[in-house]
Amino acid sequence: MLDIVLLGAGRLATNLGKALVGHGHRVKAVYSRTLASAQALADRLECPATDSIRELPQEADAFILSIKDDALAEVIPHLSDGRRQQLMLHTAGSVDADIFAPYAERYGVLYPMQTFSKEREVNFSEIPVFIEGSDPAIRSLAESISRRVYPLASADRKQLHLAAVFASNFVNHCYAISADILERSGLPFSVMLPLIDETARKVHCLHPLDAQTGPAIRYDTDIISMQASLLEHQPTAKAIYELMSQSIHACAGQEKRK
Repeated sequence: MLDIVLLGAGRLATNLGKALVGHGHRVKAVYSRTLASAQALADRLECPATDSIRELPQEADAFILSIKDDALAEVIPHLSDGRRQQLMLHTAGSVDADIFAPYAERYGVLYPMQTFSKEREVNFSEIPVFIEGSDPAIRSLAESISRRVYPLASADRKQLHLAAVFASNFVNHCYAISADILERSGLPFSVMLPLIDETARKVHCLHPLDAQTGPAIRYDTDIISMQASLLEHQPTAKAIYELMSQSIHACAGQEKRK
């Protein structure tokens, strides 16, 4: 059992905290800039909550920062004051591990690649966790909560995070556009779920290029022009539609030339 201090109380911190406790570790304290947020998570993890870094324990097996990327540079110097020998980890996809270098001697990254919600339970043991850092405690901690642990340097993790933005965040935004189009015709988004589910299942066994269907891959200009015209009142969605269609067709053409 490891003693963990958790900084952050958002979606990732909530799921990570529950996974740590569920796998036998103890969270000694939860910090958040908003005390109410820290308290809500601390109540679930049965530990103290604070909105003051100075009130956090001076020692733990790991201090895990699961906060906004742009807050790391501000929080790390305060956290490391008097804790330079403690193991410091952040969970960001696109922040270098060396952000800790001026302030801590033991540090690294613990990046779970998944989309998280406070309301949904996830099986953390199936989530790929990408780690960085030479301290053996990092791998040990990661392997205690996930069966899929991979060492990955900061530069490659940034590429991984970018790929994840396309595969998750952008796809989810496309769902939102789809939902808006359906609502204009009085249709529920649920009619899309069988299509979404089958599309996701296909890429478990096919390369995404081989799974692609629709008018864009054929570059059916009549259909594409008609559908684009339906988005005249939504110029941003129209631009996305046209650029996406061009990209799909271009990727299909490149694949044929190989």
